[in-house]
Amino acid sequence: MSRIDKENYYLDIAETVLERGTCLRRNYGAIIVNNDQIVSTGYVGAPRGRKNCIDLGTCVRERMNIQRGTRYELCRSVHAEANAIIHAPREQMIGSTMYLVGKEYDTNDYVDNASSCAMCKRLIINAGIKRVVVRNSKNSFTAIYVEDWIVDDDSLSGQEGY
Repeated sequence: MSRIDKENYYLDIAETVLERGTCLRRNYGAIIVNNDQIVSTGYVGAPRGRKNCIDLGTCVRERMNIQRGTRYELCRSVHAEANAIIHAPREQMIGSTMYLVGKEYDTNDYVDNASSCAMCKRLIINAGIKRVVVRNSKNSFTAIYVEDWIVDDDSLSGQEGY
């Protein structure tokens, strides 16, 4: 048996985390790693105490046919990236890497061109995370340096999120 590389090792863990997700459109799992230690994990789900879409059997954004990357204020869920950040001390996130995996609810396929939404990008920047690694397929990924999100400020161009 060959040894898995570290990037895919952590992406596999993030993929397991996404299995706790409760979204009826797509689920994401995120883990924050610093100095080869997992600092925090997060998945998509409603705030504590509120019902999840999977429990309600409906997604407002799906029902309204809202395009991907828009109108997140209508979503019941907290994103995986935000949940991972909420549960981690900032001093442990500074200089860290976030691993992110997204899958479509209906097909279980990896989300094409997955990326953090505009709000999560802002949270990642302020958390001090240095890099985000996003799974494209079982063995391929894209590494994004958060500094690029600062320099190429997409909030000035009106680009939509993920």
